[in-house]
Amino acid sequence: MTATQTTGLLQRAAGDRDVLSSVRVVPGETPTHIWEANHILAVEMGLATGRALLVRGAPGTGKTQLAKAAAHALGAALVPYTVDAHTEPRDLKYHVDHVARLARAQAMAAMAPQSVSREGAPASSSGRDPLEPSQFVHPGPLWWGFNPVSAREQAQNTGLDPKGCAVPPGAEAGGRVLLLDEIDKADPTVPNSLLDALGYDVFDVPIPGCPPRVERAEGRLLVVITTNEERSLPDAFLRRCLVLELEPPSSVDELVERGAAHFAALALPILEEAAHQLMADQAEARRQGSYVPGLAEYLDLLRALVSMCGEDDTRQRALLEQAARFVFRKERRGARGATR
Repeated sequence: MTATQTTGLLQRAAGDRDVLSSVRVVPGETPTHIWEANHILAVEMGLATGRALLVRGAPGTGKTQLAKAAAHALGAALVPYTVDAHTEPRDLKYHVDHVARLARAQAMAAMAPQSVSREGAPASSSGRDPLEPSQFVHPGPLWWGFNPVSAREQAQNTGLDPKGCAVPPGAEAGGRVLLLDEIDKADPTVPNSLLDALGYDVFDVPIPGCPPRVERAEGRLLVVITTNEERSLPDAFLRRCLVLELEPPSSVDELVERGAAHFAALALPILEEAAHQLMADQAEARRQGSYVPGLAEYLDLLRALVSMCGEDDTRQRALLEQAARFVFRKERRGARGATR
């Protein structure tokens, strides 16, 4: 069943426009994504239930692209955030710029004495304490996704121009898609910190001068969280999510379909030859117990062919075998013997 056969799926959740199932491949500024029936149904379920959509799959299967393409198709503002090993639980909600506050304090200390009132409090044209903590609190991705209006107000409180906001004024008219990419890179305390937000659509901001609570605003919101399964996720977190698993292409035909969607400049024989090469290298890697290349590497190879050879299929074919060794064969030298 293809995406074009699922007309009507999104209408129940997104109103009178079946925007996702009206396209199979989303082109343009958003990276190409091939919509399958289960992708569309998962997005619709996320919109209908308000639950986060946890997308699992190997690198290169299109997890991040799904969120970006959904935002593009829905006309929604995309709020992306990539989690890493240094991400702390609070970072997803807000960030306190202690460095900027210290710098301001040091600058004030070096100012002339007349800039300080008799009582010892810093002078300010607005009557506010220039070191008030709320002036150094930057909204995190969860805040921007949940309530863009409140996030903009807080961002402007720190001196940020509205045009520089993660969701500029009016950009949320079509809804929001919040992407928390690679949640498995973080310590388990990070997904655990999302339990209340994902379960009750609200989180606290215990900083004086800030809104004490941020609640999910009206309007369409899709939360997409991706994982490469490098680390198991807490059960309590999983209970608050819907789960979509993206399977990597398992045949030459599936690989060629993905390649053709991304790179129209490549002829079918080139796509097929590259796919056969990948399948052969995958089989050899499995036999050797080494890293198995996948869709991400296949697309990297095709991107290199287009970039280096343009539409010259003769040059593409000549480069294919030479380029594949850099993209597909990532085990240590000698792991497969001296023939390569």
